[in-house]
Amino acid sequence: MQDEAGDGPGGGAPAAAQHLLRAPGRRERVLHEHTVPARRGTTAPWPAWVHPELRSALERSGVASLWLHQVQAAEAARAGRHVVVSTGTASGKSLAYLLPALTAVAEGAAEPGGRGATSLYLSPTKALAADQLQVVRSLAVPGVRAATYDGDVPPEERRWVREHANHVLTNPDMLHRSLLPGHARWHRFLRALRVVVVDECHHYRGLFGSHVADVLRRLRRLARAAGADPVFVLASATAAAPALTASRLVGVPVEEVVAVTDDTARRGATRFWMWEPPLLPGTGKNGAPTRRSATSEAADLLTDLVSGGVRTVAFVRSRRGAEAVASAARRSLAEVDPALPGRVAAYRSGFLPEERRELERRLRDGDLLGVASTSALELGVDVSGLDAVVVAGWPGTRSALWQRAGRAGRAGQDALAVLVAEDDPLDTYVVHHPEVVLGAPVESTVLDPGNPYVLGPHLCAAAAERPLTPEDLPLFGPSAEPVLRHLVAGGLLRRRPGGWFWTRRERATDLADLRGTGGEPVRLVEAATGRVLGSVDAGSAHHAVHPGAVYVHQGETHVVEALDEEGSVALVRREDVEHSTSARTTTDVRILSEDRRRTWGPVAVCTGAVEVTTQVTSYLRRRAVTGEVLGEEPLDLPARTLRTAAVWWTVPPDLLEGAGVAPADLPGAAHAAEHAAIGLLPLVATCDRWDVGGVSTALHPDTGLPTVVVHDAAAGGAGFAERGFTAAATWLRATADLVAECECPAGCPSCVQSPKCGNGNSPLDKAGALRMLRLVLAGADEDGGRDVVDLRDAPRAAPDALGQRAGGARRV
Repeated sequence: MQDEAGDGPGGGAPAAAQHLLRAPGRRERVLHEHTVPARRGTTAPWPAWVHPELRSALERSGVASLWLHQVQAAEAARAGRHVVVSTGTASGKSLAYLLPALTAVAEGAAEPGGRGATSLYLSPTKALAADQLQVVRSLAVPGVRAATYDGDVPPEERRWVREHANHVLTNPDMLHRSLLPGHARWHRFLRALRVVVVDECHHYRGLFGSHVADVLRRLRRLARAAGADPVFVLASATAAAPALTASRLVGVPVEEVVAVTDDTARRGATRFWMWEPPLLPGTGKNGAPTRRSATSEAADLLTDLVSGGVRTVAFVRSRRGAEAVASAARRSLAEVDPALPGRVAAYRSGFLPEERRELERRLRDGDLLGVASTSALELGVDVSGLDAVVVAGWPGTRSALWQRAGRAGRAGQDALAVLVAEDDPLDTYVVHHPEVVLGAPVESTVLDPGNPYVLGPHLCAAAAERPLTPEDLPLFGPSAEPVLRHLVAGGLLRRRPGGWFWTRRERATDLADLRGTGGEPVRLVEAATGRVLGSVDAGSAHHAVHPGAVYVHQGETHVVEALDEEGSVALVRREDVEHSTSARTTTDVRILSEDRRRTWGPVAVCTGAVEVTTQVTSYLRRRAVTGEVLGEEPLDLPARTLRTAAVWWTVPPDLLEGAGVAPADLPGAAHAAEHAAIGLLPLVATCDRWDVGGVSTALHPDTGLPTVVVHDAAAGGAGFAERGFTAAATWLRATADLVAECECPAGCPSCVQSPKCGNGNSPLDKAGALRMLRLVLAGADEDGGRDVVDLRDAPRAAPDALGQRAGGARRV
């Protein structure tokens, strides 16, 4: 788990770094190098209250001493204070919560039944919970009965967990769908609940974080009803305002949260490179220059590192990208050593549980030298022997970047981390402006548990678990009362003298979709054999597994024959193909309400509610290697409608014409500005460009003006558009700078072309976009709220149609 403070052992990273730069043309691809210096660390004595069997077990596992921040956090939790420990990756945060949690459980084991005290561990991924279970079981502390409780646990084992386990490891989804609705069967566990651990809490942001915050409020309510008042211990990679984030998640006043933020752990030095792939010969769409893809570059780097014996993880944005990187590395390594391809694999969500566990075991044991992974491994298995990390494409936030970079060097050795820029506006901006990452604070976590699209379903679930009373409402915040009125008016709840009651036969928990996946995952099944290959989110099904789509599983390509949305099944056939597929969509946005406005001279920047209608209308077949379009095939799929939050700006057409944007050029200028703005929004909001969508028009029917709209891709909004409105000046100045500084003549993927454009990146006018953005910013104030007018005259109410599945976000 950790070893005694001191100088770390040498690793393979320094030699690997020099090896990577020997190839021709490599050195000039490193645009910036930054070294995070080594640190010796500061230790502190063991607290006297730590259970002696736990201390002995930890010392046997190699923990000779504790870091100071571990002791500070553990002491606060032991004293009954809610705690958030926000220190760097590999700083030993797990001990900060294991010491108070396992000590309480071990002490309670002496009482009749062995469950005088229990603890609950929550993680965003099953892989992380499984890894933590292995850690706890390896300690073998007498009286501690640890078990996971998730979707991979067979039903017959779940009863044993409910009745006998005193340290339960699960995830928010299982807490929401099983443990809380079945709280009567968990009464003894909840009555003894002393510590709740919320691990990797920075992961709970946006729509998902808002849902989890309300789930935690439901947990606190039921624990209180059972007679318990547990302490919450939250662990996070370094984050902005960790106490405020913990307060919003748990629903307690910020002054009741102790924040431990001074990282006192020993670490080796990390060499960090910002890497830009070279330009390719020729040109791409509309004559734009194109760069070599980050996935191709990452595959080469992974190949070189693995061939040198350097244990490496390459993080890739998508499932398809992870498969492509692993396949390319295996092909290249076969030419070096026939034994090496078998030591490289892809790791991603959608694998079957047994596949994930086997990959995790091989990675932990060192059998795998190289892994191409999606974010599924970012918060997963604790692997202490990794020497290098390659991050293919900006991961969305500074926090996620440092989280991934910190996966290497966890044993204290020196490490190498490489951010490989994708041909994308934000990536290009970051590698040419390293100051926005290096030395800059990480982003504030955006979440809104009062969002009526989120809160409404959870109030229904809470009422189904135990009738809601007026005394419960402060726990759910000021939005609870108006939302309850709408739920009663809609017939979902019934008001009685004793409180609010759930009125339906169906499960109230089915109203809330925590991860915004749009419903039950779609299983991919081989038509010929009936074998289940994996799954995709329901909200992504139209884009990822439409008829004719190419699906890659462990390097093998399959073609989708049919999509049965009602049955949540996509039938596929195994076929070797040399092309990939990408869906094309049409989008329409209707403005429902304007909540706030910033007036910059004749320009208005607004935020409010919108209705987004999208439809996947066709898909492109592209040559796998070059990306060349081979053809377009029509699709007959239903339109989807989403009510969400948006930020938009309007500009009078006469001013645009005076600035050099002719009426004929206006659609392309607005479209290019929209793409660039979406690409740069993650600079000011904790999101990925895939968490938002947009539309632009030369004449919007609801504004009567040229309008650019950027909206959240989650029902009710996830806070990203609102953050864009609040930081509009910073956001749009960075967008204008990016467009101005890009060296391409007419627009390229590094500035105004989008990888997810439903219109095939046409029309686009780079010069017009820059003129529009400069005109928008001409009268801009600094961010701070002085120019904001609030147009809301009442608290937000619940949506009218909560009978529909709430939170059904999808990517558009």
